[in-house]
Amino acid sequence: MVRINSKIVRASVAAIGLAYGCTAQAELNIFACEPEYAALAQELAPDAKVYSATTALQDPHLVQARPSLIAKMRQADLAVCAGAELEVGWLPMLQMKSANAKVRSTDKGLFYAADHIDTLDKLAKVDRSMGDVHAQGNPHLHFSPERMLQVAKALTAKLISIDPDNRTAYESALSQFQQQWQQAMVRWKKEGADLKGMKVVAYHSSFRYLFDWLGIEQVADLEPKPGIPPSSAHLASLLSRVKQGDVKAIVLTSYQDDRGANWLAERSGLPVVTLPMSVGGNDQSVDLISLYDSVIALLKGIK
Repeated sequence: MVRINSKIVRASVAAIGLAYGCTAQAELNIFACEPEYAALAQELAPDAKVYSATTALQDPHLVQARPSLIAKMRQADLAVCAGAELEVGWLPMLQMKSANAKVRSTDKGLFYAADHIDTLDKLAKVDRSMGDVHAQGNPHLHFSPERMLQVAKALTAKLISIDPDNRTAYESALSQFQQQWQQAMVRWKKEGADLKGMKVVAYHSSFRYLFDWLGIEQVADLEPKPGIPPSSAHLASLLSRVKQGDVKAIVLTSYQDDRGANWLAERSGLPVVTLPMSVGGNDQSVDLISLYDSVIALLKGIK
């Protein structure tokens, strides 16, 4: 008869349990609709597998439901997106074709950042004549530091609800992120203080939240209506506006068509400033904090 040392058995079972606990978080698959939410998810769940459906060089309004995206969504335990109808043109197709019940409802593994904050520019009524507007408000909320902190807290709660065995790890990651983020917010506010009151012409309302936070005024839009390219008549009206002499720059993102901006710049002498829209938008923007660092530095470089 073989005698088994009960202490060895208990130690082995405990070791297996510890190993499983350490790898459980790593087995979590997170599908992020935009790179800013992929970056946030990686901060809050550093051992999870995080995939971003888009890059900072893509317009998040316009995404094709490619087979590769369908496959990634099929594997997802959690989908993290901006919401406020930003992904309305492509996310439902991915959800349908992936047939993954986990990420079809916010009651389960679907998370919309906009659901957890107060968005700017909500509209009571929307019709086609208004262009590509969002009734639920501006979805580009990742450029509001306070709102992103609210989103981080809500996303942590979602992670815990999906993976309760790793509550402590998620809470620890949130605490670390919150400390670093709040320290950065103090620095950004100080560095951006002299930007208050600056007037710019911008493309779309991509930086609405950032401008609101820093006190920058977007006096005109290169789009006559959201989603509508600038016409000759519209550009002429913008030229008349900037000739008043108080506008400092023309601002756009790397994925937006720069022809209208360049036309206006050539005739007005204003600089065209291309800002990274998200993490990976330029070499300096490797995470959320460096994204803000880069954007504020580029704005401060306007003469």
